[in-house]
Amino acid sequence: MKIALSFQFFDLPLQHPFTISRYTVTVQKTVVVTITDGVHTGFGEATANPYYHSTPERLTQSLLKIKPFVDASADLHPAILWNQLAPMLPEDYFALCAVDIAYWDFYSRKHSKTLRSYWSEENAKTPVTSYTIGIDSLPVMKQKILEKPWPIYKIKLGTANDLAIVKSLREITEAVFRIDANCAWTAEQTITNANILKELNVEFIEQPLKAEDAAGMKWVRQNSVLPIIADESCQREEDVWACSEVFHGINIKLMKCGGITPALRMIKVARENRLLVMAGCMTESTVGISGLCQIAPLLDYLDSDGALLLSADIAEGVTFDFGKIVYPNAFGTGVKRTAK
Repeated sequence: MKIALSFQFFDLPLQHPFTISRYTVTVQKTVVVTITDGVHTGFGEATANPYYHSTPERLTQSLLKIKPFVDASADLHPAILWNQLAPMLPEDYFALCAVDIAYWDFYSRKHSKTLRSYWSEENAKTPVTSYTIGIDSLPVMKQKILEKPWPIYKIKLGTANDLAIVKSLREITEAVFRIDANCAWTAEQTITNANILKELNVEFIEQPLKAEDAAGMKWVRQNSVLPIIADESCQREEDVWACSEVFHGINIKLMKCGGITPALRMIKVARENRLLVMAGCMTESTVGISGLCQIAPLLDYLDSDGALLLSADIAEGVTFDFGKIVYPNAFGTGVKRTAK
């Protein structure tokens, strides 16, 4: 039976302006990829992201380029299809990710299996997801926490008052904090800040230095009292080996690495190098989040709150009960599109 790839763009409005050290987003542009044989349908997602040169125009060109090959691939295993498509999109792993997740979803629905069952038990333990607090005025950051009681918060930093922010937020919650500096600190700042943040019940620091500062990161890894997790420094499979020398762990983002297929390989290499493994998300809908959560049983940490930051979603699927993943009773990723 033949399959067909199609795609559609959506605007995802956020509940609050979302700010990191590089930019602010109020509406997130995203593309949803659909792969169907008329009976079984899979869904994947990729967002527009200026930092990674992912634009609607580029996504459109990439998806149209590989559509004929996907349409002729109904009987391939997802990993084989990925290996065939990757050389065609060497500079657009966001589009590759959307297709990879959609095809995995289609493939597992066709075989009447949940997607995660290909690598874990159905009821395997999964980590609790964090909830992200973007950079804002301190009263607004506090209000976001009060509006959303949660066991773990990821705090975005990269301001002139980072430590004061964390100390103030600690006054209103006993939840675990994770810090994401988004490349905004120096090595010296990171070591100094880590000593203070550890006393404030911070679990780890994510990507404090610029991605190209390997020497600084090596020094930080040797001297930090908190684990340091790579994000911008770990985008694709080939980055994992290098990160093992200068980080305690890695954060895998499906859009950066090209989807679930390479993420599984990255996890294997990370474990072989005794790295902590986290997976994170973009500001995306439940389509992408439901795909991401399929690899959750393989992880130490999870940041899958992207759809929770939206004021209006476009799909139903994975939900969260105070941070704990609730999988839908359905094959594949369990996603159902709700927006036309």
